[in-house]
Amino acid sequence: MKHLTEYRDSALSRALVRRIRDRVTRLRVLMEICGGQTHTLIRQGIDEVLAGSVEMIHGPGCPVCVTPLEQIDRALHLAADPRVILASFGDMLRVPGTGGDLLQSRARGGDVRVVYSPLDALALARRTPDREVVFFAVGFETTAPANAMAVWRARELGVPNFSLLVSQVTVPPALRLILEAPGNRVEAILAAGHVCAVMGWEEYEPLAEEFRVPMVVTGFEPLDLLEGIFMAVEALEGGRWGVENQYVRSVRREGTPVARDLMERVFQRVDRAWRGIGTIPGSGLGLRPELAAFDAEVKFGLAGIVASEPAECRAGEVLRGRLKPPQCPAFGSSCTPDHPLGAPMVSSEGACAAYFNAGRRKGEDGAAGAVGEAGGEHGLQTGASDLKGPGTRPGRKERAP
Repeated sequence: MKHLTEYRDSALSRALVRRIRDRVTRLRVLMEICGGQTHTLIRQGIDEVLAGSVEMIHGPGCPVCVTPLEQIDRALHLAADPRVILASFGDMLRVPGTGGDLLQSRARGGDVRVVYSPLDALALARRTPDREVVFFAVGFETTAPANAMAVWRARELGVPNFSLLVSQVTVPPALRLILEAPGNRVEAILAAGHVCAVMGWEEYEPLAEEFRVPMVVTGFEPLDLLEGIFMAVEALEGGRWGVENQYVRSVRREGTPVARDLMERVFQRVDRAWRGIGTIPGSGLGLRPELAAFDAEVKFGLAGIVASEPAECRAGEVLRGRLKPPQCPAFGSSCTPDHPLGAPMVSSEGACAAYFNAGRRKGEDGAAGAVGEAGGEHGLQTGASDLKGPGTRPGRKERAP
């Protein structure tokens, strides 16, 4: 398939693997931010073929995974309200809350509907003026423009029975939390290409300068990731830091100004709780006060619903890169996709799901996380599903000015 298979070329993949191995002078520790990138790395075995040269640590870039337990409980509260139709993307339905998940709530009679866009939820509200329609607005900056558009259109069209349960988060404050943590081992960052397609990379430049780390805006196909890793290794070995762009086919430094402008009109920066991590100051997006009529938390008085994370679930350590999924005692035993303790085991972008679905089990990955001493290497240098073809032709590199 054009624009896909050329980013999964096995010969180019092997060539990049060789270049990475030849370039490193010692083990380098990189963190990929996006859960989609994590799944590609694990599914294709890229982390295995680079073992001994590059250790990949998985960051907090799964939006479903970082949605706090209290927000899931608030969604469950709304789903149980007979006045409410709760609309959501499908990946939120199996995320466990204190009293079950949204799929179970629907089985008990809650009106929970899967939509493919927040504008679908707005259309539903217009068709059912006698019901309150709440869209569960979860995600990083990638989903924020569409969610902002839904609110903007609801105000323009006069749809009072539409609102958002907002759980939007942003990447840079989470990166700061990781990079300033005592004992941090992350030497370079692979930034998420789709987030940067919206926001650009200007916010990353001060972080790269302050912490003296290379950051490479990277795509999601295997060759994208291998090229991004090579660019990060080149910067590390050359003693450089700053932001570079591997994902040149989709990302510009300024991002998408129209989308950013709409986000500014609808959202403001707020403190936001992250599941298993806690509150990160200024890391969230909340509706502006003049749009409070479309804020489900205000409309339904949900602020009083709070929750505590189960002690057995160590999702927070996984999301901060402190723990690889197989190192969690619950992984694959008391926590499985059929009976998850936390979102990383059921989300399509969760690190725990990536390892479980790839057949990685306890004892197969002894590497340490972002903080602490490096663990033993598993030494797997082959068997990366033939790399199943990583993919882009190594493309033009673009450094941030």
